[in-house]
Amino acid sequence: MERPAWAPHGIDLSVPSVSRMYDYYLGGSHNFEADRVAARKVIEAFPGLPKIVQANRAFMRRAVRHAVAEGVTQFLDIGSGIPTFGNVHEVAREASPEARVVYVDNDAVAVAHSRAVVAGQDHVGVVAGDFREPSAILASRPVESLLDLNRPVALLLVALLHFMDQDDKPYERVAEFRDALAPGSMLILSHASVERGPATTAQGDDVSDIYRRGGSTFVMRTSAEIERFFDGFELAEPGVVALPDWRPDGPVDLEDPTVYSGFAGVGRTA
Repeated sequence: MERPAWAPHGIDLSVPSVSRMYDYYLGGSHNFEADRVAARKVIEAFPGLPKIVQANRAFMRRAVRHAVAEGVTQFLDIGSGIPTFGNVHEVAREASPEARVVYVDNDAVAVAHSRAVVAGQDHVGVVAGDFREPSAILASRPVESLLDLNRPVALLLVALLHFMDQDDKPYERVAEFRDALAPGSMLILSHASVERGPATTAQGDDVSDIYRRGGSTFVMRTSAEIERFFDGFELAEPGVVALPDWRPDGPVDLEDPTVYSGFAGVGRTA
């Protein structure tokens, strides 16, 4: 397989990547054939998935604007993926010229492309890091140089935690970040689920199996399990709800039922 000029050396083009599959769902071009094959299988098992991904991005933008409105202008986006139009730094800077953003991902393509997109912008940084290593992320040079951890930070875990199983100790890792950040910090989170949407448990199992065969974990959780991630945070209204229902910009009665296959919420520490 020919390696595109933008692809970092050392990555296996035959192994699908979570972030590059997500890029494909969004209609991006920074993905390989292995990513596209796996992503098409997921869409076949879970029709309408691209709409869910779009609803997830829309939630992220609303949540970032909410954070700025609440006086939080520092953002740590973990599992940020490959930058697309309307990403965190664009939304945050539009809301506040003081906003600072650090992106974190463990995919080499996502990191390389993120650095290319934000090159020359002194208010944005990129870290090659893993959610499962909070201390390494928080001690990284971009975080230390851009974010003041003595002031509130909005931690974004958007469409990330369903890629963590119990062995990854996701509840403990979220708590580590919570305890390391200043009072008044926020958690912006979304997570896949089949609890409310039209998809069945069997379809969710099919999606998990496709990701597992590609070497990744995918865990559907219930709304109660997702709400547990907010332990130690005070949930903003309307709580943990379906993606389109978190402070929508307009009527949601015309939303495709598929986009209810996930939950989202925003919390803040005292």
